[in-house]
Amino acid sequence: MPSYTAPTKDMQFVLHDVLKINEASIPGYEDLDPDFTSAILEEAGKLTSEVIAPLNTVGDTEGCRLENGVVYTPTGFKDAFEKVKEGGWTGLDMPEQYGGQNMPQVIGSAVGEMFSAANQAFTMYQGLTHGAASAILAHGTDAQKDTFLPKMVSCEWTGTMNLTEPHCGTDLGMMRTKAAPQADGSYKISGQKIFISSGEHDMAGNIIHLVLAKIEGGPEGIKGVSLFIVPKFVVNEDGSLGERNGVSVGSIEEKMGIHGNSTCVMNYDEATGYLLGEEHKGMRAMFTMMNEARLGVGMQGLAQADVAYQNALEYAKDRLQGRAVTGAEAPDKAADPIIVHPDVRRSLMDQKSFAEGARAFILWGATMIDAAHRSEDKDADGLVSLLTPVIKGFLTDVGYDMTVKAQQVYGGHGYIEEWGMSQFTRDARIAMIYEGANGVQALDLVGRKLAQDGGKHVMAFFDLVKSFIKDNAGQDADFDKDFMEPLKNASKDLQAAGMYFMQNGMKNPNNALAGSNDFMHMFGHVCLGLMWAKMGLAAKNALAGGASDAAFYETKLATGRYYMARQLPATALHLTRIQTGADTVMALDVANF
Repeated sequence: MPSYTAPTKDMQFVLHDVLKINEASIPGYEDLDPDFTSAILEEAGKLTSEVIAPLNTVGDTEGCRLENGVVYTPTGFKDAFEKVKEGGWTGLDMPEQYGGQNMPQVIGSAVGEMFSAANQAFTMYQGLTHGAASAILAHGTDAQKDTFLPKMVSCEWTGTMNLTEPHCGTDLGMMRTKAAPQADGSYKISGQKIFISSGEHDMAGNIIHLVLAKIEGGPEGIKGVSLFIVPKFVVNEDGSLGERNGVSVGSIEEKMGIHGNSTCVMNYDEATGYLLGEEHKGMRAMFTMMNEARLGVGMQGLAQADVAYQNALEYAKDRLQGRAVTGAEAPDKAADPIIVHPDVRRSLMDQKSFAEGARAFILWGATMIDAAHRSEDKDADGLVSLLTPVIKGFLTDVGYDMTVKAQQVYGGHGYIEEWGMSQFTRDARIAMIYEGANGVQALDLVGRKLAQDGGKHVMAFFDLVKSFIKDNAGQDADFDKDFMEPLKNASKDLQAAGMYFMQNGMKNPNNALAGSNDFMHMFGHVCLGLMWAKMGLAAKNALAGGASDAAFYETKLATGRYYMARQLPATALHLTRIQTGADTVMALDVANF
């Protein structure tokens, strides 16, 4: 059975050597000294490796079952969920006013990676609750916050988001779920939603559904969509649970992966709901959840890649097959371990360099969220908004590819369920689809985010990269060659792609949109290149300062050199594709496909 070890040392390196969070002028960061963050990460690491990870295979093989309208989660899930709740992990970065610990997002993200890597399906129950609670926190009335948040923060009650319907996914303006106003200010919600993660289960006393619906007589299309709080059990004025609401489970979806999460068809039959935010402004409120969820899904791509890599690495060290081409490296054994072979090394280095670069990218993004929320830094808010589709789309696309590479290390054993590697690939696959499919993320990046605020935020990103190179170049010729020059070249490719869109996208929008996926991946590579340059610099400085663990920092530099030499040059290929425009993409008539 696969295992998981939380990468606490690497997280500490990113938090303190690279991001230097304890020195940042963000409220709450002054408390994040290395001893404090280490204590949190070590405890989370124990919980995830010892309690949650062993249930990953259980959830995959057992799945959830629906009996008489009740969904039962896999064996062990309820007990593990109680331990998570007892430890206060569900409210780590939520306000103290509602029972949370008010930790910064950057700590929540580090802990969240561990939970997702250990057991993605299990972690989704609390993850969806966190998103729903965040939407109520941002858009709810004081009464709604007081009623729902304390028990959602503790996960005594869990939450969901209900968007998709059988006939509409991305185009939510087509939805048919209706909301009929009532004399007491509530609404009667009727309709059907599909693909609802954690829609029904046996681990919480109530489930608070956030449901998109159209108020009768409202505007057509997306402008007529509102968001409603629809509890499984109606909540009485004194906070106690009342009658069962008009919401039920039609079925549990049969899925490729995340079997331990109850993905449900939800039926609303005049269920009592309460408007969250303003009438016909449902998408504004829902995007509080969606943006948080997209960052969390990007983290899932990293998490599945990392746990798959951990297991592939151990297998590569143990599996004996063939001899090293340069001569036997284990002459006392029948064959050498497969990690001696260059192609296996290439695969493992692809996985390692991606996971460590993606971790830094996610945590950097979390610091921007903290700056935006805790310091009201509008520039940070704009930059993380620009990068959100990159984090979600690039990290899940490549994260999935890395689970396939990890599976491949096992050869035929990777295809056999006994070894458990296929689960990482199957579970990672959904991250490319939900919370906005990756093609939509690419369109959002090129079609909306590049031009946002007059292009201010993408220019800020370019300036950030230029400033980093300018401030740190010229100190070490080898470091410049290995890190700074590749980053500079990749950034130039990204700027050239942006210029192509400006010059050709107005005349023919297809020229921009046909290259959107390549641009998203190019942007992702530049971001990871920037992270690796920052990590390489931190490692170089640590070694120069006489760091006690020289092997860790030397390994970090070697891994960074690999990414800069073998992965970052992909920007040139993406640029070439982008500059071919839309002609070859759109050449065929529909009938000729």
